[in-house]
Amino acid sequence: MSSRPSRSGKAVSSQQPVEPASALRQALMRRKKAELVEVLVELAELDRGMLRQLNARFDVTTPPDELLSATRQAIGDATNFDVRRINRNFAYDHAAYGEVKRNLNRLIESGQLRQAMTLALELMKRGSYQVEMSDEGLMTGEIEACLSEVITALKTCDLPASEVLAWCSTMLKTDRVGFIAREPIEAVQAHWQRIAAI
Repeated sequence: MSSRPSRSGKAVSSQQPVEPASALRQALMRRKKAELVEVLVELAELDRGMLRQLNARFDVTTPPDELLSATRQAIGDATNFDVRRINRNFAYDHAAYGEVKRNLNRLIESGQLRQAMTLALELMKRGSYQVEMSDEGLMTGEIEACLSEVITALKTCDLPASEVLAWCSTMLKTDRVGFIAREPIEAVQAHWQRIAAI
């Protein structure tokens, strides 16, 4: 004797949907905390994307002496793309852009504005090339969000006007597409030109 269909006309499943990671979850619950920590660290060392996700999720602070190299690495990862996919909307590392933004902010807050300015130039060079090679430049907003950390700091910094103006000029020349954060950089440039003229 066959079972009766439900009122909706669809057969009712007698089985609960299986969660894909349920067996893994059960296995992990039987392990000690130290072992789980060790496995997570091993996996993070093999995969920078996972490392970034874990750092962001658990609000891990990069030591000051590692911050510059970590930011350079994040810029490299964020702006990387497959040259076989030029003129397409290729995939890129959103989390790496997030790390660049966080790290630039931390550098500025720790009094390392000049280092942040240098890294911003590197981001402009690599990021504008990535935008140029893509179809629609979907990463432009993320690049501008990263650069805004430095641009905002330059509005009220105590650096010499000549240094800020040289940075603005170099940033505008380095931009391969001619529109990344152009207006805010030009606004900072005009602000410091007025100060220099006084």
